[in-house]
Amino acid sequence: MAPPIIRFVHATFGFPGTVALRDMSLEIYEGEFLGVIGPNGSGKTTLCRAILGLLPPLSGRLHIFDCSCEELRCHHRARIGYLPQKGVLDRNFPVTVLEAVMMGRYGALGLLKRPGKADRQIALDALEKVGMADYQDNALGLLSGGQQQRVMIARTLAQQPQVLLLDEPTTGIDLTTQHSVLDLIRQLHRDLGLTVLFVTHDINLISPHVDRLLLLKGRIVAAGPPEDVLKPEVLQQVYEKDLLISEHGMVTVRDYHHH
Repeated sequence: MAPPIIRFVHATFGFPGTVALRDMSLEIYEGEFLGVIGPNGSGKTTLCRAILGLLPPLSGRLHIFDCSCEELRCHHRARIGYLPQKGVLDRNFPVTVLEAVMMGRYGALGLLKRPGKADRQIALDALEKVGMADYQDNALGLLSGGQQQRVMIARTLAQQPQVLLLDEPTTGIDLTTQHSVLDLIRQLHRDLGLTVLFVTHDINLISPHVDRLLLLKGRIVAAGPPEDVLKPEVLQQVYEKDLLISEHGMVTVRDYHHH
């Protein structure tokens, strides 16, 4: 078994007066593909913020790459590639595809260093990996939603991360594009040996592909192989009357998309 790269030890997260995630104990292993599911408000985005070192635990501990999260140094932070939830991009925003991906190098270099020739090559390689090398001079705002998402993934890859943290990467794009984005992430996971945390509402899309699923509702309700977590009696605790399971085992959750 690979060593744990992220370790929660009875960690509780939140803000003064509000607990968002309670008593988390979990080890995430190097090279693992972990799916994170749960209804709106269950703590999925809090989990992302904690791993990024933006939210120290109120109690308990969180260790990332052998250091506690509040001591995450700049070079450690750069080893976590983060893809936030997809915002609406201004079509007139004057940035090319290559410029957008180069922004990923600033995280790795620190703000005061100028990217050089080697950094440009890393950015071009990242575009190659996501199949967008031919678009390097195109305006980012004029690409389709799926193409923009690939460019944003390339930007996180330009950091040369060890961990890829993806917050709802398939929300707001059509079904065919969702599958192509997922296939891309699976390929990157395999080829680059990345540790991937894939936060999603879409249980059916990712469950065949992940090593483990983490089910949250303000705490860890279940963590394990998909077939253990996706049992109706486990899901029922979290989704209650919003849960529908077909005879073929397809899971439908009424709060599926953001309102």
